[in-house]
Amino acid sequence: MATQKIDLTLQEQRLRELLLDVANFIDEAKQIQEKLELRFAGGWVRDKLLDIPSHDIDTAINSMTGYKFCLQMQEYFKNPENLEKHSLKTTDLGNLHKIAANPEKSKHLETATIRIFGFDVDFVNLRKETYSQESRHPEMEDGTAEEDALRRDATINALFYNLHTDQVEDFCGGLEDLRAQRIRTPMEPLTTFTDDPLRVLRLIRFASRLGFKIDPETEASMTNPSVDDALKVKISRERVGIEIEKMLKGKNPQSALHLIDRLGLYRFVFTDPTIPGIAVPSTSNWSYVYNCLNELKNNKTPGSIYHSLVRSEDAQLSAWILAALTPWASIPNPTLTSGKLPPPFATLVAREGIKTNSKTCQLVTRAFLNYRDITTLKDAIKQKELHIEERDTLGMSIRRWDFYGKNWRLQALLALLVEAMNGEGQLYLFSDWQQFIDHLEKLDIMDAPSLKPLVDGNMLARALGGIKPGIWMKPALDYARLDVNSRNKFHREADRSLISNQNAPQDDDLDHLLTLSNLLTKPDRILRTDDENEEVNKLLLWISKAILPDARIIPQDEIPEGKLHSLHTCLHVLTPTPKMTTQPCKNISSSSTKRKPLSAYNA
Repeated sequence: MATQKIDLTLQEQRLRELLLDVANFIDEAKQIQEKLELRFAGGWVRDKLLDIPSHDIDTAINSMTGYKFCLQMQEYFKNPENLEKHSLKTTDLGNLHKIAANPEKSKHLETATIRIFGFDVDFVNLRKETYSQESRHPEMEDGTAEEDALRRDATINALFYNLHTDQVEDFCGGLEDLRAQRIRTPMEPLTTFTDDPLRVLRLIRFASRLGFKIDPETEASMTNPSVDDALKVKISRERVGIEIEKMLKGKNPQSALHLIDRLGLYRFVFTDPTIPGIAVPSTSNWSYVYNCLNELKNNKTPGSIYHSLVRSEDAQLSAWILAALTPWASIPNPTLTSGKLPPPFATLVAREGIKTNSKTCQLVTRAFLNYRDITTLKDAIKQKELHIEERDTLGMSIRRWDFYGKNWRLQALLALLVEAMNGEGQLYLFSDWQQFIDHLEKLDIMDAPSLKPLVDGNMLARALGGIKPGIWMKPALDYARLDVNSRNKFHREADRSLISNQNAPQDDDLDHLLTLSNLLTKPDRILRTDDENEEVNKLLLWISKAILPDARIIPQDEIPEGKLHSLHTCLHVLTPTPKMTTQPCKNISSSSTKRKPLSAYNA
């Protein structure tokens, strides 16, 4: 056994002295036969030797459970002299928490945790493990420090700091592996991975987090067919999701995805295990994706692509999840067989394969449904097509992308990553997407989903004579949000004045009615419930009788003059000005003049 001295901070030394006194207190009570030995274990020791600050400490006990030790520690604290000896204040001690065993989350034994001197300290007894062929959950029994070290996933995580000797204890070469920056298993690697295949992902996570290399023998065993079989049978998808999230939240998610890619593990990690025979997407160009995202991140500056599209820590995690799922863009989405349209395969992988939350699944769904439309808009901006200056049109597209999946910016990021996967060179790719962002910034519609309308559903309902508000009104309100906000300040003030002026002139009634009819009838602009159809159809009937050739309005269809004026003032704000010229209609309710059919304007 190799040993090494380490230097403790003042708070760490206070914790050591306190725990040693508690151990002596228990020994003197003669409650157990074997003398207590306490060791800090695992990650804290590794990080201490790497000079990485850590406030989570696992304390391994040789001859009693962690919970019983903590109960005795509480007895020790009841003596005021002990509190005074260690200068313990009420803020120095937290509550004791008992954590039950939970094999699905790799908690194979009951533990106890308490906050002391600012450290979160877990207490658990030393143990050894025995595995069956069918499960990654071991049979546990008391063990020695060496047996406890050998059961761990990596030698660098199998180090102990003995509180009594003030020395680091190394039973399996972890100190040398730390110096060599090497990831290696304490036991024969194939046995280690077939016993618990989740260790494959854990080693990938530590390698990417620390920037270490995986030992060649260990890496070779990761791709052994027997490990592949164990991944299918033993692995917990919830735990897979936890490991993937830790990787993607870490310092180097690109390295983690690269290792998964190089080791050929994509088909086991990013899949939906609930679908027998599910397709396997090609990952031949996946490296273009995660390298592209890493390049964008490393070149983040104000106004850059990454700065504009990834704007929070949560968005950073979502961005890497989208990068992980990008290969699924090459697999056609499931087709509609009956009822509700099934989600894209990428959503099923996110939901069942890595167990992401519903918010992330919703984003994945919309991103994989919308990325082609977003790419089309990017191409139109690159080609300088005429409609790209129509602020309301572009803004409505952004609002539509954002409405169901939220965060349209990340949906745009997926569109970029798909192009990267398809072989677009980074120089031209970044230039085109930067032009896309710059153009939307110029139009001031990057935040189109958050623009506030000047009118709401209740105002529109009142203007339409008391029609029931509902989701069918959303298209009209969305146009109010973007068309009104696209005008200059002078016109916005005029719009507000018009709303408040009951004596405003009633020009352009026909134009506004035509536009409203268009809004209410276009399939891609309307969502309404069944009980609203009658109200909407009545309004459409009245409009058609008012504007179609030879149409007449019968008394029961006529809208009173006061309501017509309210309709006019509201529609003047709600609707974009139609791109055609018509004669003003001063009294539409009594007009019998022949006019162009509505279809001429809908075009």
